[in-house]
Amino acid sequence: MAERHLLADLGGTNTRLALADGTGLLPYTIRRYLNDAFDSFESVVSAYLSETAPGPVAALCAGVAGPVLEETAQLTNYAWHIDANALRQITDAPHIHLINDLQAQGYALDDLPPDAVTPIFPGQPAPPDAPRLVLNLGTGSNVAVVHRRPEGLFVPAAESGHSALPHATGRIGAIFDHLGDLQSHRPMETAISGPGLSNIHAHLTGARLSSTDIVNAAHHDPDARNTLALYCEILGLIAGNFALHHLPAGGLYLTGGLAQSIAPFLPGSAFLDRFTARGPYTAIVTDIPVSVITDDSFPLLGCARYLRQVTDR
Repeated sequence: MAERHLLADLGGTNTRLALADGTGLLPYTIRRYLNDAFDSFESVVSAYLSETAPGPVAALCAGVAGPVLEETAQLTNYAWHIDANALRQITDAPHIHLINDLQAQGYALDDLPPDAVTPIFPGQPAPPDAPRLVLNLGTGSNVAVVHRRPEGLFVPAAESGHSALPHATGRIGAIFDHLGDLQSHRPMETAISGPGLSNIHAHLTGARLSSTDIVNAAHHDPDARNTLALYCEILGLIAGNFALHHLPAGGLYLTGGLAQSIAPFLPGSAFLDRFTARGPYTAIVTDIPVSVITDDSFPLLGCARYLRQVTDR
């Protein structure tokens, strides 16, 4: 039997696991688990190994939606602490690698099938080695910048979703002030994550709805449509700031369930105007293509690539 690698994508709501061999990710091995059904990540891994009986596992790579410190990690939006030593005991895998979930998404970009990427704004072609940027819109929000190097992809860790909201006035400024009352350090994800969309709607209407309900209602309800329009404008403002931080001429990739849901609304919204309103840098940001990734399991591709790069060194 070929050497098997165990791959994991840990979000704030769901965990996906799969296996890879020398050819890459094995799609038929992908399983999704609701975090609320388990008391720890280790119990999810145990359940998966029991269900799939993969035999010896040579390495594990887990993309974690939270900060990673050496061999431990903490989910930001869920009370799970991840420890590499505990995973070694469960899997008998000699090599355990914990990376941020956005790093996993970044490492996946070169392995995505063409039908997994939906262009939203075309931008301009860029050199093959141009940086790219992944912006996730899910239970939380974060970014990862992707660099091509001779030895492979390089995706540094970041927690930009918890950097502070930008200065704004008018309606957006009032919303940011309200979000500051919810979390005093005013993290960007309080505005552009799934819960962020709910926060905006609650501030505007007094009604607390899930992000899914808001997007669905936007097709017929003026209040939901107004919320979504303002959300897209805020997203453009914040994404444009990230674009100036990293100059991703190779493209901005929006990911996560919320990104897929709002994709049809982006072209008719103020997203692009806010994204590109950058003074002397407007032309540079306007040239950046914006796309949405529609494959929910693609971070597992990134974990598989990461392990291949580590093994090849």
